[in-house]
Amino acid sequence: MVRTASFTFILFSSFLQPVIAQDSNTLSSDATLTVTTGKVQAGTFTRFLTINGTINAWQEVVIAPEVGGYRVETVLVDVGDYVQAGQQLVKLSTALLATEYSSKQAALKQRQAESVNADLALQRAQDLAAKSLLSQADLDRLNSEALGATARLDGARAELAAAQVKLDFANVIAPDAGVITQRSVTVGQLAQAGSEMLRLLRQNRVEWRGEVAESSMPSLHVGQAVTITSVDGREHQGTIRVVSPTVNTVTHNGLVYVDIGSDDALRPGMFARGKIEYGATETVQVPLASLVSSDGYNYVFVVQADRTVSRQMINTGDIQGSNVEVVSGLEPGTNIVTKGAGFLKDGDLVNVVNAN
Repeated sequence: MVRTASFTFILFSSFLQPVIAQDSNTLSSDATLTVTTGKVQAGTFTRFLTINGTINAWQEVVIAPEVGGYRVETVLVDVGDYVQAGQQLVKLSTALLATEYSSKQAALKQRQAESVNADLALQRAQDLAAKSLLSQADLDRLNSEALGATARLDGARAELAAAQVKLDFANVIAPDAGVITQRSVTVGQLAQAGSEMLRLLRQNRVEWRGEVAESSMPSLHVGQAVTITSVDGREHQGTIRVVSPTVNTVTHNGLVYVDIGSDDALRPGMFARGKIEYGATETVQVPLASLVSSDGYNYVFVVQADRTVSRQMINTGDIQGSNVEVVSGLEPGTNIVTKGAGFLKDGDLVNVVNAN
């Protein structure tokens, strides 16, 4: 029985051998992956500084009345209205101001009459003095009265002018063209001199402000082109207007101010990202699709002459478009896998197509 069992095992083992060999060949053939390869290139890599920032008003003007104690009669604008320089925005009640103006007009006429009488009296006195019919003391007195009447007339004119100015100030006007951004005035309220009524986005002009690390500030200068990407993904072109001459002592960041064109999609307070080109260098670069990341490191697969691949660790830098900069670990001309690298492991046999 022992002999029979041994014989049976030998026959069974012999029977399995060709089957196992056939399956092994099949697996080897299936393990060959089809990949696309390409030569590592060296070329110009544009350097960009990407920073976050916000859209801000270029200048926001606080509009307030210059006279106080008068009722708001009419508000002629609302938030979002575009106004022209000199346009009337708010009208105050002018009843008291008009009365004051009329009073100053009457006072001026009275002073004019007094001045005329004083001048005539002085003229008569001068004629009498020439004939030695009037003492010098009386002549001096009349001359002084004439000068006083002239001074009072000038004061009346000044008071009338001040009343006219106050009457004009009852009309609150726009100091420049722009868009009304805030309104805090209502009809019927009692206006106070200097208290805010409206806010005006001057010339409807906005700018982008971003914080730049102090180490990057020497790379920026006035007139440099900036691409601003708003929250909706649209790009807007701008130029640097001012690079802050100081740096925040806490954050060690400085501000950069960028002029951008007028666009209704750009509103003060919105987040936006800025990209500033500041130079270009020659460097090795590979497609992003060729990278494989593992354990915090980046790798590419180098294709050997026998169509096997070896995993090569590289140090990467900036990303531009669909390419990434290779700082170290790879030389130009090296043949690497550009598509399909994510399915490979070290030593795999590959089938190469579209080789460059």
